[in-house]
Amino acid sequence: MTEVLSPGTLDRSGMSGTDVTGHPQWAVLKEAVETIRPWQLKDGSIDFDAEDAPGRDEAARILERVARAVERLSPLLPHDAGYHRALAADLRRWAGGGFAVPDFLDSLLAFQPAADRRDGRQHLVVFPMYTQNGNPDRNLEAVVLRVVWPEWLAELERTRYDNPLFVPITFEDFTPGYDTDSAVLFPETVAVRQAPDRWTWGAIFCDREAARFRAVTDAAVATLGLELPEAAVRLVGDQELTQQTFVLWDMIHDRTHSHGDLPFDPFMIKQRAPFWMYGLEELRCDLTTFKEAVKLQAEGHPMGLGVQYTILFDRLFRFPVTGARTRNYDGLGGQLLFAYLHQHDAVRWTDNTLHIDWERAPQVTNQLCAEIETLYRDGIDRPKLVHWLAAYDLVAKYLSPHPGSVWAKGPEALDLSLPPRRLVDDVLPDEFPLSMFYEALAKKLREVIASTKGITGDSVLRSAA
Repeated sequence: MTEVLSPGTLDRSGMSGTDVTGHPQWAVLKEAVETIRPWQLKDGSIDFDAEDAPGRDEAARILERVARAVERLSPLLPHDAGYHRALAADLRRWAGGGFAVPDFLDSLLAFQPAADRRDGRQHLVVFPMYTQNGNPDRNLEAVVLRVVWPEWLAELERTRYDNPLFVPITFEDFTPGYDTDSAVLFPETVAVRQAPDRWTWGAIFCDREAARFRAVTDAAVATLGLELPEAAVRLVGDQELTQQTFVLWDMIHDRTHSHGDLPFDPFMIKQRAPFWMYGLEELRCDLTTFKEAVKLQAEGHPMGLGVQYTILFDRLFRFPVTGARTRNYDGLGGQLLFAYLHQHDAVRWTDNTLHIDWERAPQVTNQLCAEIETLYRDGIDRPKLVHWLAAYDLVAKYLSPHPGSVWAKGPEALDLSLPPRRLVDDVLPDEFPLSMFYEALAKKLREVIASTKGITGDSVLRSAA
């Protein structure tokens, strides 16, 4: 990795559009939503017989404030006029139905942010929904966001990495469900009467991804004594550059779920599978992105090298030590990448200092990608359980399973009379525990990881100023 990242080539045009968060009605809307949220149950309904529950008239009055605030803010965002009309109707229908389980399918179908992606375009979004890696309940949430769609990214999407449903975004302001670790806005999280035939967009907050990446990477580098190349130092030190780097990573990663030799539904949310299958799928998408970034760097694209750094550092430093150890598939993928690089001499931990062979790391990373691709290609001809076992063997080749694991003992230890989905019950919550290296690193990074809850790019830029 010798090419110098060139942030000067990036499109850094200013954000366009009217500032919704500066309008008095945004404060009214936000206050009303935050009043309603504590009244709601897990499914989004309100039980008026519960202790401390409001009266129906009070709930209807507060919800009407939300609807009216949306209507008054909507003229600032004419591109969302149809969505806001449907949203106001869904809000009032919810109140008219006695605040039962909310159904916002009509407004969800009307919201189409991927139909016309423009850099800096602002959206005001209100839905009853859970926030992934955040609030598990379908509470009413409001968020103001902006699209990140610079011309260089639009050109890559048009000509090379087609992904018409992908919407990269940044936070402007939000209600408590996003004062969490959640960095996505996905339509499948919204409370609806039935799922649409197909999803038409998916949005990722690149500013939160970039901000927490920079905080954790900076702390990890200092803790591990890692010497970074000049281009990596520049990337970690620049919030805007890191945001745009994450946008490219996310765009290629997202489309990879539906590309390649796939023996199973790439969106495994529809299946019950051992968590290492989720981990390998997410890692495959990241390593495929890494491989494309190597190609982009070879072609002279200024973002290719930065994407490699972000994938390496986020996967090696943040993923393994973030979140609980119960079926942590992203953590598992990070552990596997580190172990593979270490066992192939691309990473060394010597004298309490981490060393990365910057020339060898891309080669070894692409080698791991090839192993996973071979697993997938061979899996097309395998029964499901045989494929799961082969995937387990691949992971266990580089990571030590828990000593008490049934799966580690092989198929003879499993009750093969049961359907595969039942055998998932034999998977331990932490099937592949952290190594001693990561146990120590987790303790060192615990506080900085906790500090990134609710972080945004704007908050980082304000603190830097």
